[in-house]
Amino acid sequence: MASSPRLVPESGGDVLVVAGRKLRPTEVFDTYWRFAERRQAVYEARVAGAPQPWTEDAVLSQYRFTNCFRAADRVSQYLIREVSYRGEQRWDEVFFRSMLFKLFNKISTWELLESSLGEVPSWSGYDFQVYDRVLSKEFSTGGRLYSAAYITPPPALGEERKHANHLRLLEMMMETGAPKEVAEASTLREAYEVLLGYPAIGPFLAYQYVIDLNYAESMGFDEMDFVVPGPGARDGIRKCFGPAAHGIEEEVIRYMADSQEHHFERLELQPVRLGGSRRLQLIDCQNLFCEVDKYARVVHPDVAGISGRSRIKQSYRVDPAPLKTWFPPKWGLNGEEGARSSAAELVYA
Repeated sequence: MASSPRLVPESGGDVLVVAGRKLRPTEVFDTYWRFAERRQAVYEARVAGAPQPWTEDAVLSQYRFTNCFRAADRVSQYLIREVSYRGEQRWDEVFFRSMLFKLFNKISTWELLESSLGEVPSWSGYDFQVYDRVLSKEFSTGGRLYSAAYITPPPALGEERKHANHLRLLEMMMETGAPKEVAEASTLREAYEVLLGYPAIGPFLAYQYVIDLNYAESMGFDEMDFVVPGPGARDGIRKCFGPAAHGIEEEVIRYMADSQEHHFERLELQPVRLGGSRRLQLIDCQNLFCEVDKYARVVHPDVAGISGRSRIKQSYRVDPAPLKTWFPPKWGLNGEEGARSSAAELVYA
C-alpha cells in the first residue's frame, strides 16, 4: 500500500497511508500546517521591515519558535555568512571552520576565538595549546562556551575539560581524512555516515552537522536525500499521529515534505516558501515537528507526546531591528542586493 497525500475517509475518522501503514491524524496535524504558515508570515514581515505586530497568534507572540526554514535561523545564518563563506574556501579549511563552530554552536565562542587569534580560525594555523588556552580562560571566568540548543557529548580523548576533548575530536577528524571522505561521498547519507563514525557523534548530531557542511559551496547534496528525526520531532510526530507512527518517523517526515502543497491547499493556507521559491525540505519538516510539539503544549495541552513536557521554556523577546538574510549563493535566493550585502549589515534572528 503506497503513501498517498490525501486523507481517506473511514469509519472512526480519516486516515493517511504512510509507508503502507494507516495513520489517524489528530487535530495537531492540521495545526502543523497552520503553524508553518503563521510562523513564516512572521519571518517574512520581519524581512520586509513591517511594523509590529507581526502576528495575531498569541502563542507565537509570547514564546520563541525557530523559523520554518532551518537556514533562516540566527545561528545558521551566522554559520553561512561568517564561517562557511568567509575565509579560505579550500574545502579542508571550510570543513575545519564549520565543525569548529558547530561543536560549540555558539556565536560568542566563535567570535572569542577570532578576536583572540586576530584572524579567522584555520586548520593551517591551528595550535591546540593556543585554542585551549583561549577557551579555558573564558571558562574559568564563568563564560559559557556552548549553546543549549544541542551539545555534542564530550568524547574521551584524554583531556580534562570538555572543550579540550572537542578540540581533540576535531583534530582527529582532520588528521584521519574526514574532509576528503565527505567530499568524495556520492550522497548526503554517505557524507553523514563518515561523521557518524567519529566518537560522541550520534545519528542526530551527524545529520545536523552534515546539513551544516552542505551549506558550503563545495558540497551540493540534495536536502531531500534523507532525514534523521530528532527527539523533538518524534514528540511532534506522536502528537500528530499517535503511537501508530512509531518506527516510521523518517517516512512520516518525507510524507510531509512530499505532500505539503496538497495540505496547504486543503486548508486554504499560503504555501510556505523561502525567498518565494524554495519548498520546505526534509530538514525543515523535521524541525517543524519539533516546534509544533512545543506549540501544541499550549494550543492542544491534552494531546500527549513522548517526553511529557507541558511548558514552553523560552519566551519571545522582540527585536525591532530589520532582518536581513543571506543564503548559500548556489540556492539562487539572494539577488543582487543580497550578493552585495556585507556581514556588518546583517541582523541574525
